[in-house]
Amino acid sequence: MYQNRRSTYAGFILIFVAIKVVLNLLAMPHFGFHRDELLYLALGDHLAWGYKEVPPFVAIIARLSTILFGSSIFAARVFCTIFAGLIIWFTGLITVELGGKKFAIALACLAMIFSPAFVASDYLLQPVIFDQFWWVLAVYLVVKYINSSSVKYLYFLGIAIGVGLLNKYTMGFFTIALIIGLLITKQRRILFNKHILGAIAVALLLFLPNAIWQFQHHLPVVHHMATLRATQLDNIKPADFINQQLLVHGIAVFLWLTGFFFLIFSFKLRKYQFLAFAYLAIFIFLLEMSGKVYYIFGAYPMLFAAGGFGFERWIKNYALRTVIICLFTLPNLIFLPMLLPVLPLNQTMAFFRFTDKNVPVLQFTVIWEDQKKHATTQDYADMFGWDELAKKVADTYNSLTPDQQKHTIIWADNYGEAGAMHHYGKQYNLPDVYSLDSSFTLWTPPSIDPDYIIYIDDDNNVTRRLAPWVQSYKKIGEIDYPLAREKGTEIYLLTKPNKAQFQQIYQSERAKKLSE
Repeated sequence: MYQNRRSTYAGFILIFVAIKVVLNLLAMPHFGFHRDELLYLALGDHLAWGYKEVPPFVAIIARLSTILFGSSIFAARVFCTIFAGLIIWFTGLITVELGGKKFAIALACLAMIFSPAFVASDYLLQPVIFDQFWWVLAVYLVVKYINSSSVKYLYFLGIAIGVGLLNKYTMGFFTIALIIGLLITKQRRILFNKHILGAIAVALLLFLPNAIWQFQHHLPVVHHMATLRATQLDNIKPADFINQQLLVHGIAVFLWLTGFFFLIFSFKLRKYQFLAFAYLAIFIFLLEMSGKVYYIFGAYPMLFAAGGFGFERWIKNYALRTVIICLFTLPNLIFLPMLLPVLPLNQTMAFFRFTDKNVPVLQFTVIWEDQKKHATTQDYADMFGWDELAKKVADTYNSLTPDQQKHTIIWADNYGEAGAMHHYGKQYNLPDVYSLDSSFTLWTPPSIDPDYIIYIDDDNNVTRRLAPWVQSYKKIGEIDYPLAREKGTEIYLLTKPNKAQFQQIYQSERAKKLSE
């Protein structure tokens, strides 16, 4: 009976999977690569068991994308689109496991699809979307085990946690939150099942190569988190984190709050009460750690599923159910062009101008990390200017004689610039870029001996630091694209550096970066 009830809704859930996939496909042709995508594509070309910023999963995805689909923007985002659809798929399945039927499924899935949080985070090649997937899969597998008592789901859970840890270490925090939720409720019996030890062993075995890599490289994750905390996380106030959680899903906040309280108080969902306590545990942890707003996104699908079940229990009238679905989805449509590039650039910018003039409450979407108002969102701005940069660097390189080119290196100050040169440089037959930012440090040689350096400078390093150590320097150009976050980044040609001094500066900074 249980199997029959569950299987009848698979086709229905696929409708919402298709909607999510189509929306992502509409966004693919517009704008360019995001700076983070360029980094992860570069990681994919340097496969290892770990990197300074992330574990290896996103790099493997990037490499597979390139091998299977090529080097286009579309190719880079194919797997993101697949995983975005899978998140909706498992949200629907969790809804069914909780006892929901078609109305609950439709409400939960549509609210997820049009939630500003998931619209903005589920189309770029970034670890965040895969993190959400492993969280929602873990929840599904625990719930599935509770409903079926089949131990295979515990071993699948071990695989999900192990691979999830290879994507982002936040999977470990969510695993602990689930354990806390289980310990608080009667479902704690799961933790005393002998097969849970097998699941733990599977997870640890999968995660072991990255753990070894971390120790071999002096635990860069510790320094990365310390730097992140000092430069970004310490600026996040607890009140801001709480407010953001209430805002990021738009009108659908009332659906997930309903789901949370249903999990706590509903007799029908008493078996799944641990999910609410797991949410509380991860929420409190990230609140105390000054976590970024999106770190917790993977915990919301289970709340949307429970909210769909709750409204299905309350509302039996079909007309009123239609109103409820519209209420929790249509108002969020206004955010769509601001968070997902479904429109061409001109129409997108016209939309920003319209909302700036007529809907001032939405101005927060164009406030960047510098707390200043801009013409577009920071994510959109991070997609512009990279091809322009590569073209200008290539023109500079090609202006040199063949003999000069043999003794020329390209240097970038930050990982976005380095990623752009690594990616676009291939089509211009340029030498690979050097940088001491992010994981690019891992791929720099112990020493360099150039006669010419094409320097991409985003912090006045040439005039402020390097000018005394070169025979001459000349500004070649800069990124001019007005919407680019990198607008104003300069390109210099440095000639005949003092090799002893330059080598000393390079080796000192490289050693420092490698030890971090």
